[in-house]
Order: sequence, then structure tokens, then C-alpha cells
Amino acid sequence: MSAAHLLRHSRKLRTLRDALDYDRSALVRYFSAASASFPTKGSAAAGVEKRIGGARFPQCKQPGKELETFKVSLGGLNGRYACRRAPNNCIPTTITGLNGSLSCGQVSSARSFSSSADLPTHQEIGMPSLSPTMTEGNIARWLKKEGDKVSPGEVLCEVETDKATVEMECMEEGYLAKIIHGDGAKEIKVGEIIAVTVEEEGDLEKFKDYKPSTSAAPAAPSEPKAQPEPAEPKVKETEPSRTPEPKAPKTEEASQPGGRIFSSPLARKLAEDNNVPLSSVMGTGPDGRILKADIEDYLASVAKGGKREALAAPGLSYTDVPNTQIRKVTANRLLSSKQTIPHYYLTVDTRVDNLIKLRGELNPLQESSGGKKISINDLVIKAAALALRKVPQCNSSWMSDFIRQYHNVNINVAVQTEHGLFVPVIRDADKKGLGTIAEEVKQVAQRARDNSLKPEDYEGGTFTISNLGGPFGIKQFCAIINPPQSAILAIGTAEKRVIPGSVDGQYEFGSFMSATMSCDHRVIDGAIGAEFLKAFKGYIENPNSMLL
Repeated sequence: MSAAHLLRHSRKLRTLRDALDYDRSALVRYFSAASASFPTKGSAAAGVEKRIGGARFPQCKQPGKELETFKVSLGGLNGRYACRRAPNNCIPTTITGLNGSLSCGQVSSARSFSSSADLPTHQEIGMPSLSPTMTEGNIARWLKKEGDKVSPGEVLCEVETDKATVEMECMEEGYLAKIIHGDGAKEIKVGEIIAVTVEEEGDLEKFKDYKPSTSAAPAAPSEPKAQPEPAEPKVKETEPSRTPEPKAPKTEEASQPGGRIFSSPLARKLAEDNNVPLSSVMGTGPDGRILKADIEDYLASVAKGGKREALAAPGLSYTDVPNTQIRKVTANRLLSSKQTIPHYYLTVDTRVDNLIKLRGELNPLQESSGGKKISINDLVIKAAALALRKVPQCNSSWMSDFIRQYHNVNINVAVQTEHGLFVPVIRDADKKGLGTIAEEVKQVAQRARDNSLKPEDYEGGTFTISNLGGPFGIKQFCAIINPPQSAILAIGTAEKRVIPGSVDGQYEFGSFMSATMSCDHRVIDGAIGAEFLKAFKGYIENPNSMLL
């Protein structure tokens, strides 16, 4: 059936033409399943409110210039309509596309208008996506409180993402009417409403008990529900066919009758991820089947003080430490790295006597010029960056259908803090002097310890260095590759060794440092990895060549 035919014959869409021709003089928020309502022409007087069907559409006083797109689905039709509206939320002049049910899609941090006449114009602020991999976040703390006036550019709150804690700024002027998720709120999905602002101070009191509608919540993966299976087409019979009974969708079963536990795949996955025994969860689905919502309810009760079934051996004393967002993400990424990347390891010992001597000569010059002291790690970063420029195959990523070789040498430096492991990036390290590298490393390391890194501080790295030698005295170790990179260099401590001297029968002391490179064998062949370590060793043992 064509869209034009639907417009002519659907009672709910009978007024659609008027909406299409309307001069953006009305405000929209909700369309109910009972009545699809659109404003009509003729309500042009300022302040006029036209009610058609079940929704009010107040007159817009100042039509907007720039339009933005949002989606509205009309009930009773398999169609989704992409609408254009102005920033002052006037009705659009175009509605296109087909698909969906009758509801208004929620746009994060976009102006919203209540379907209730008791609530004035307000803006619902959603949890923003502050990094490419972010799916949920935590509220570290609010810097504004309810009733405060807010202006564009002012920081509303601090959001803990999967990478770091990031400041969230206000986009429009107004008043903070309601905080939905307070300080310390955990695992808030991207797009979920966290606060509401209003334009007028006098409207604050009306949002004292405000709760966001369930339709504003972000869409989550749907749980299999018990629904009637569609009947297969049958040949017409003289006798009326009996309506088939509803059947629940098939899911894998945990066991057979006796110790039988029914659970959906989503529920089992969530239970495994959180170490929840299915036997301790009461299912609410058909035949007592455990659904994803049951596992979420169980976890919520545990978080509120409920007791989880003891998994430790009797008599053991222990404390359960909650995982932070950065800890969860680090665990998932490193587990995925070890499971999907074919690691292999190459180790080389480099003599660092000349490196230590050069550092001793450069640091007095740095101090006299007011610069930061140069560390051994700064010299290692420079040597690795130059080696990557010489062997660019190691400055690459596996992209399934091709290998992406980067033209920039951006070195991530692993920094351990009380908040977790961070890897801030030093961009174009091959083109920077030792003094600049030393300054940047100390700055980003301090921001990591203060938990104040921004996305640009850790995104875009092409190679990682992890040093456990200087601070911890670790002789040698193998690091896990940081995806999507193809290699990571693990630096051990420098130790003195007795080595043969230049004259037969004589011996001398030398300081040696161990460097182990973890390589992705899909990208870096053994000979290529060895070539990189040869170049790296050459720069470490002849550090003056890094200054050329």
C-alpha cells in the first residue's frame, strides 16, 4: 500500500496534509496511540492553542531558522516518519519515511514538551556519549544543585566514562529544575535522562516530583516475550479453524525436569558476566523462565544491601570490592585482546650506560632553562617512536580485510593510578624533542592520577609502552596488546652485569635493560618485530643519534 493511499484512507492520518503544510507554528512532544493529532492552519494568532484529537499544540512565537531532524512513529502503520523541526521546537514542514508504532522518539539533551498541561516548557538532559566505546556512564558528582541558574559552557556534573572522568557542560541557559540521577549514580545508559532544566525560575517548583516517562528511556535489547506464534497460511476449510494457543519462544534449557531451570540467552549471559548462580534467581517468565529483567532485579537487590549466595569456601574471611567503570572496561578489553589476538613475544637486552650518561648531561640544561627533568622513560619513548618511523609495519592495526598503517606515531604510555590503569597518548612523538616529551608525559600522568583525563588525552594511539622497571624494579614481563594496536613494548629495570672487557682477561660492569615486545602475528611477522627491536636497541645504545 502506498503512502498516498494511507494518507487518503487512514482516519488517524486524515489531518497529515495540514501538518505538512503547516508553517512551523506549533510545538510537539507526544502522540498517543488513541489519537494521532496534528495542528491545522488558521491558528496563526499569537498565543493561540489548537487542540486536535488528544494533544495540545501551542503557537510558536519565534520560528527557528535552522532545522534539526527527529523521528516520530505513527501507530497503526508500519512506518517511521523523520521530521524536521527548529530549535524552538516548532512543527516541521516535512515528514518523510515509513516504519514503527505511535510514540515520540526521545533525543538526548533536546528540548522536550510535556503532554501534561501542568508542566511548562522544559529540557530533558540525557547521559551523553563521551567516548566512542561508551555505552553507559556513572555520575561522579554534580557541580550544580537543583534551583541553580545555568549558562552555556558551565559545568553541570562530572561523568565517569569507560576511559576517565569527564566534565559535562550545559548547552543552554536556564535553571536546573530536577536531578534524576544524583551523585554516585551507577551504570546509566547513554541517552537515559539524568536531569531537567527550565527556562523560567518560577517553573522550578512544578518539577519537584518530576519523573521521566518510560518512553524517554533508551532502547535496550529486547527480552524474548511469550507471544502467540503466527499461524501458517492454510487452505480454506468448510469448518472454522481453531485459533492456535499462544506459545512461548523457544530458548535453551538449563536442565531437564527435576532440577529444571529455564532461562533466556540474554539472562544467562548477564548471569555469567556477574557471577550470579541461576539457581538463586526466581524467574518471572513463562513456566518460571528466568528473564534478563530477573537478573537485573537480583543485581539491584544485591547493590541495595541484599546478600548474594556465598561462593567462597566456608570459613574464609573476605571483602567484595565493587568494580569501577574503568576496571570493567579494562578487564573486557584485555580479555578480548588475549582471546582474539595471536600474541607472540620478542625480548632484547640493551646496554643503557650511554643513555644514562646522556640523561645526566641534558638534565642540568633542562633545569637551568626551567624545563622538566628527562627520565629514562622519556628517552625510551623517543627511541621507540624513531624505531617505528624506521619500521612502519609495527605502527599498524589489523582491520580484517586490510592492515591499516598509520602515518602518525602516537605513543600511549601506561600509567597506574588508584582509579585504575590509564594510557594517555603522546602525539607525534617521533617529531618532538626530549624536553617536550618529558613535559607532556608529566602533564598527562598527573591528569591521570587526578582522574581528569579528557578523551583527546587517550584516544588515537598507535603503539603502547608499559614500564614496570623504574618504579617497581621488575626485571622482565610480557604485556597484553592494547587493541586495535598491533604491538606493545614492556620495559624492565636496568641492572648491572659483569661483562668481558676490551682486553682479554679483564672484566667490566655494564647496565642492561630488558625490553619485551608483544606482537600481533596477523600484522607483524617475526622478522619485522626483530627488525623493530634492532632499531630500538640501536637508538638506546647510541642515544646521541636520537638528537640528530
